[in-house]
Parts: sequence; C-alpha cells; structure tokens
Amino acid sequence: MPYIQVKDLELFYEQMGTGEPILFLHSAYSRGILAFSCQLLDFSNQYTCFLPDFRGHGRTRCNRLEWSTPQLADDIIGFMDQLDMPRAHLVGYSLGAGVALQCAVKSPARIATLTTIGHSGFVDPAGADEFEPETLVQNGCHEMIQQMIERHAEAHKGDWQTFMRQSARDWRLYPQLTEDQIQRICCPSLFIAGENDQFAPEARLQHLSSLVNGSSYLVVPGCSHRPHMLRENPTYVNDAILEFLRSHPLR
Repeated sequence: MPYIQVKDLELFYEQMGTGEPILFLHSAYSRGILAFSCQLLDFSNQYTCFLPDFRGHGRTRCNRLEWSTPQLADDIIGFMDQLDMPRAHLVGYSLGAGVALQCAVKSPARIATLTTIGHSGFVDPAGADEFEPETLVQNGCHEMIQQMIERHAEAHKGDWQTFMRQSARDWRLYPQLTEDQIQRICCPSLFIAGENDQFAPEARLQHLSSLVNGSSYLVVPGCSHRPHMLRENPTYVNDAILEFLRSHPLR
C-alpha cells in the first residue's frame, strides 16, 4: 500500500474504488482501515475511498511524536494537495470528526460535504484521564496496551506511553472551535451518533446541527459511540450517508 510525502510525514494511506473522492478520517486509538472496515465494500462501489493514517498513528512515519487536531487537519489538506485533489467528501469518526470539522472551518473551498460520527462538535475532556498510560497499567488494561503497541508501532516506534499521553492531551484540548466558527461551515453536513453515545448525546448533536445552516443529524437507535461498526448498525449508517452523498454530488 502507498506512502506519500506530506511535509515531514511519510503518510500511509489505502485507496480503493472509483468515482468521487471520499476521505475517511479515523478515531484516536485506531487507524484508517480498522475504523471503517464496514464501509469499504458499500462505498468503494460508488466512490474512490481514501483511508489515511494520521500523524502519530498507524503506519504513518515521522521523526516527531507530537501532534494536535489542527495539525492533523493541515496534514489532510496537504494530503489532498499532494494527490491533486481540489475537493473531496469527508467522513470523520470521533477524533477524525474533529479533524473534519477543523478542515471545514479552515479550508471550506476544499470540502464538498462533511459527515461526522460520534462527535458533539465541541471539546469534551470527560473520559480522557482513563486513557493515560499510568491509569491503563494501574487498571490492568493489558489488551488495550497491546493493541496500541501493535497498531501504532511504525508511528510511535514502540513508545506507546507517549502516544497515549498525546492522545489524552488532544482529547482535552480540541477541536477548540467556537460557535461562531462552526456557523461558518458552508458545505452540506450530516452529523451522526448512536443513541447511547455518551460523547455525542442527541441534545448536543441537535445543537451542533442548529449552528450549521442546512445541516441534518441522525441518531442511530440502540447504538453506542461507534454505530458504523460491526455488531452495531453499519448498514443503516452506510445507507444514510450514501443517500446524503447522492443528494450532494461533488461539483
């Protein structure tokens, strides 16, 4: 699978399908293809799907381990530049949703549509402390630690503790967008969350949608923070996003 040089990154990405480009932006403790494995077949039949690994994550390589949501957004626009991609649809999950929102605010001309999953639109530090490396060790979360070592070995070079501290720090600080900034999002937007998502409850999702002119939101019945994944309701989510995208083709 390909790497591409984006500033100081050897950015790893996967590409499949044909048609208008969609960038799938993954969550904090995942990487591109893992976060969206249930979307690949449905979407690659109709779109060209790009699944990059963020700076500090997965198989993307960099000499520095520091990163932030605004920096990841800049990287995504740089990735589009390197591929001569003037505009694209964005689908972001959790951290990736925050990155997508940041892209829509900072580079509106580049974003054809915006879809977020599992994000309220505003910073919410609740829960970040549980993912500090010392807390994981103290609580005996050995499976989580092993996953972070394996999934991000190329990015953090074995320093999973710094990776976890960096992720928790970003969780507490970003996306740092004001209501004023969010109101300037001008692309067609769809905001999705599971009915039982503690990080994006319906009231917050409704508030986010009220700030973005012409946007809509969807609550997926009976689902958690990851309604698009296996054992949740990926078919329902995929159909909703595909219908949204068909209504807003790239121009």
